[in-house]
Amino acid sequence: MIGIELPVIDGDKKYEVVSIKSDSVTFRGFQVQNSGFASLHDPGGIKVYDAHHVIIEDNVLENNFFGIYIQYGKHCLIRNNRLKAYGLEEQQIGNGIHCWKSDSLQIIGNHIEGHRDGIYFEFVTHSIIWRNISKKNIRYGLHFMFSNNDAYINNIFDENGAGVAVMFTKEVVMYSNTFMNSTGDASYGILLKEISDAEIRGNRFINNTSALFLEGANRILIHKNVFQGNGYSLKIQANCMENKVYENNFINNTFDVSTNGSLVLNTFNHNYWDKYEGYDLDKDGLGDIPFHPLSLYSVIIENNPIAMLLFRSFMVTLLERTEKLIPSITPEEFKDNAPVIKPYLL
Repeated sequence: MIGIELPVIDGDKKYEVVSIKSDSVTFRGFQVQNSGFASLHDPGGIKVYDAHHVIIEDNVLENNFFGIYIQYGKHCLIRNNRLKAYGLEEQQIGNGIHCWKSDSLQIIGNHIEGHRDGIYFEFVTHSIIWRNISKKNIRYGLHFMFSNNDAYINNIFDENGAGVAVMFTKEVVMYSNTFMNSTGDASYGILLKEISDAEIRGNRFINNTSALFLEGANRILIHKNVFQGNGYSLKIQANCMENKVYENNFINNTFDVSTNGSLVLNTFNHNYWDKYEGYDLDKDGLGDIPFHPLSLYSVIIENNPIAMLLFRSFMVTLLERTEKLIPSITPEEFKDNAPVIKPYLL
């Protein structure tokens, strides 16, 4: 089905607009709008039922409950669609691109705005999310659960309610994405919860309350990322272990690292920290003394959030400098042994 000059298919706010129940279908070039709104049947603008090799591309989806919904799909391509909804609360709207129990999907070059979650994966494997823009969604720009062996590359997540959530997942890669402007009490660029054996490389985290939050996350490689202008760059809970944080730039963040325990089960190495005040006498590009990225005041705030009111005071600055010289509250081993002197060109 190929639309010429965006013919309109309208659900009259009562019905599922387009249902695809056959294999090898191409649906291109339509404006699909005004689906019904119902939480029991999850009506969508375009919904694919148990089909493979379906192509949905170059469509405009306007004011639908769910935008594009794939269930039991395989080898489907969702490309260059524009999805916009106008939900004010998350229970009043569905997800932009919703994928459930599917395999080998390609989600490429879509623009998603105003839904509950921009892109939602659950039990989706061996799939790629590439070059999408997901912004101003009520909850998450990207939300995936129980979805292994997937890749998320060159996407932009901007001004979403709580950023991106990755939960109960293993063996995923997130390369060259931008996570920005997720601000609020429970907001973060990425939340990693109960995931393992993943790689986060070449991403930019800009102006988030918490850029990267790890809880129950193990064996994660955090490499060549830029953390700039965030409240917290890394919040690593005490139940995380064997994570490697190396060759990243930490620039102009309020707190570079925070944790809620004293165990040191993760390694930091060769990162650039703009708060580092050490020296490089042998001119090898590495600081001659270690850097302790865990701020004394971040430890205090973790236990007493109201203490944030005193931040930037003279006494707090004095305590911070004393702690860096003679660590007493922060763990001695929580350090970057070889910080770089100049930021990486990432």
